[in-house]
Amino acid sequence: MTKEKQEDDHNKIVFVSGGSRGIGAGIALDLAAAGYDIWLNYRSSTEAAHGVQAKIEEMGRSCLLLPFDVSDGVAATKALEPLLARVVPYGMVHNAGVARDNIMPLMHRKEWDRVIDVNLNSFFILGRLFAKMMLTKRRGRIISIASISGQTGQAGQANYAAAKGGLIAASKSLARELGRRNVLVNVVSPGLIDTGMIEDLPLDKLLPLIPLGRVGTVEEISGVVRFLLSREANYITGQVIGVNGGMYM
Repeated sequence: MTKEKQEDDHNKIVFVSGGSRGIGAGIALDLAAAGYDIWLNYRSSTEAAHGVQAKIEEMGRSCLLLPFDVSDGVAATKALEPLLARVVPYGMVHNAGVARDNIMPLMHRKEWDRVIDVNLNSFFILGRLFAKMMLTKRRGRIISIASISGQTGQAGQANYAAAKGGLIAASKSLARELGRRNVLVNVVSPGLIDTGMIEDLPLDKLLPLIPLGRVGTVEEISGVVRFLLSREANYITGQVIGVNGGMYM
């Protein structure tokens, strides 16, 4: 057995932030089905998180629940540092995010700050913790879940677009910093995906803007994440992979 194969078979753990619902839960379940053990972060959706954990354990994989606010550096460090001192996950998927939509002339500072904190500042908090340890192992994958809004801008989402655009830029910078140590950093950028986040959107007006004529599925996001964690993606870093039905090219 090669050293690479031994490493692939050992300690196949992936941390997923915001993993109790929606895209995060889909990613966690997909990765568990592919043979990964999961560290599942969530903030307050305890019942939903336990439901995801139960499904993962039914697959024969382990799921460690890590309840903390990703924008709270003290809480994140307290939860993760003792674990990282013992074992370094192969992957970190930064999915946690919130939206507080409003046009900028009417936007309150707290709406701006909360979105920047949860979507972008948390990437610094989590990325710093995981990247340090992945560098010592000279292996690892960091995947950020951004948004088409961060690539195009969107009326009513200046805060969200700024956070996701910043997340894309920060991920590319981190990819340049870590590449020589075999730690790959990439971004998956969803368009309109069939989750609770699009329930109030005027889909009748938005669907004509999508060349494929439909919204995407959670599985279409999680499949790309699974690919980026695979050996077939060993030569991919610093890239933004759009999963948006052609809405942005």
